[in-house]
Amino acid sequence: MNDNWITGMDLSTLLAVEENGGKFYDHGVPGGAMEMLQKYGMNLVRLRIWNDPYDEQGNSYGAGGCDIETVISLAKRAKQLGVGWLLDLHYSDFWADPGKQWMPKAWRGMNAQELEQAIYDYTTEVLERCRKEDVLPQMVAVGNELSNGFLWPLGQLPHGGSWKRLLVEAQSQDTASGEQSENDTVYGQSQSAEANELNQSDASKEQSQSEAADEENEFSPDGVRLSDAYKNVAAFVSAGIRAVRNFGDSQQLPVMIHLDAGGDNELFRRWFDHYLANGGENFEYIGMSYYPFWHGTLDKLQYNMNDIARRYGKKLVVAEVSMGFTMEDYASYEKLSAAERKGMATKPEAAAMVPYPMTPQGQADFMKDAIEVIRQVPDGLGCGFIYWEPAWIPVPNVGWANAASCEYIHDPGPGGNEWANQALFDYEGNTLPALDVIGEYAQKY
Repeated sequence: MNDNWITGMDLSTLLAVEENGGKFYDHGVPGGAMEMLQKYGMNLVRLRIWNDPYDEQGNSYGAGGCDIETVISLAKRAKQLGVGWLLDLHYSDFWADPGKQWMPKAWRGMNAQELEQAIYDYTTEVLERCRKEDVLPQMVAVGNELSNGFLWPLGQLPHGGSWKRLLVEAQSQDTASGEQSENDTVYGQSQSAEANELNQSDASKEQSQSEAADEENEFSPDGVRLSDAYKNVAAFVSAGIRAVRNFGDSQQLPVMIHLDAGGDNELFRRWFDHYLANGGENFEYIGMSYYPFWHGTLDKLQYNMNDIARRYGKKLVVAEVSMGFTMEDYASYEKLSAAERKGMATKPEAAAMVPYPMTPQGQADFMKDAIEVIRQVPDGLGCGFIYWEPAWIPVPNVGWANAASCEYIHDPGPGGNEWANQALFDYEGNTLPALDVIGEYAQKY
């Protein structure tokens, strides 16, 4: 992996796509997706891992499987190509993101101290397995999109930093016209534009004392004191970091802490200030997700990256990014009925918020501008990006969830592929022009 510039790709579903008939072509020449992406500059593969992604009957939760065997298999393929990889520990049995950080089945009922030990032991176990298979990662992400906390309910944090504020927002939404999209609600992007654009100075001592008092007196719906939740999040993340640090290998693996909403400066300041104030272990990278249809303009991303680079002095990676290349439906490829598929995440109302057309050229232009934002971060701390699931093309049986996993995450479904129109391959598996842009920057840096 080039430490100076990361051209990363999350390929967590690749095995499942291939097993269900997915084929890939570069200008008409068939081949492997991983090999093609390497040709266009990929030097890091991101692979998510779920603790136990199976129900009690042994049915897979789907969405690529993402158990240890799948991760090892893909990591070996990356190593054969000379490509590094990032181990993305979700510490859940299925998706973990701002809308869901569900406790793994095996950890339910544990108290905070027991969870710290479980995190430490599990992290060590995964790394030991990687070493045994001779595929140690080049980077480890402790948790995934931790904006709203980690291992709910003990580590649950409210969007906006206050349970009271969250309650007020919920009450306001109950009486509102419902213009906000479903995905905006899930990812909590109700932050006002004005709040993001203001250059927020450090809070005064009096204000800090007031906020601390509020946190002591605020409780989550599950009865967890907000101040304790912040302490628990710092302790849980730190347990994972200590496991990485104490892992018996001469090579110290760099650690990433990853939040979503890359355009939300208030979130990043609040989260990392609390983490550090609660004794959080040191780490090397701040990761952020940035999806232009959910997370504001590129100007907001640039402001946030520049600000937190100066504030914390950490290397920054846009750990998840993507952009659509079409709004054409792909139902015929999935072979699912309308009732069985959720459809694309970029609903028309979300796509309308993006100042780039959802076309192959629009996707390429967006990636050029996004990379320029990252390159302009002060002191060379903008270190690259990881494109999210560029090879998740629409094939049967590779949806985001199935009946077993929907039950685990308390989601009504349906399943299906939500991401195919944001891949870097079209529905037939052909490379798209955005890869040329990505490759040009990879060669330059």
